[in-house]
Amino acid sequence: MKNTLYILFFAINSLLMVACGAYSFTGATTDAETLQVRFFRNEATLVEPTLSQRFTPELQELFLRQTNLTLVNNENADLRLEGEITGYRIIPMSATSQQTAAQNRLTVSVNVRFYNKLNEEKDFEKVFSFYSDFGASQQLVGGVLEAALDEILERVHQDIFNAALGDW
Repeated sequence: MKNTLYILFFAINSLLMVACGAYSFTGATTDAETLQVRFFRNEATLVEPTLSQRFTPELQELFLRQTNLTLVNNENADLRLEGEITGYRIIPMSATSQQTAAQNRLTVSVNVRFYNKLNEEKDFEKVFSFYSDFGASQQLVGGVLEAALDEILERVHQDIFNAALGDW
């Protein structure tokens, strides 16, 4: 009787492990094996020189970290991402009683084209955008700029990932 319980317990656990193996906590589902991420040029009117150099490698890293895709550098990839940074704006968000800005907002917009060679119905072209607020007394350089870009790029990259592979 005890052996039968062990066998039953082992069988149920094995089935659960196999069933849960197809699930991804990121929500990403794809039969694709390869991914190409082309360099995202900065075509915004106001250009931050480090933005293009950060954007593409960090996007590649997110896809590699959250999927089993292999990064390739050719047109035969199952999935392909390309686009350009189209917006980099700093605007005042709130005013003080002296009619000066109390807080500024940095907004970055990126136009993305996604191609899925295995399922062309999932292809899209879409603009992704996010922002970060900072005090008007702060200069958007050094640590303030890095913190703002970290927040913005993390959100934009995750939104791109979800749009491309998330079946939510």
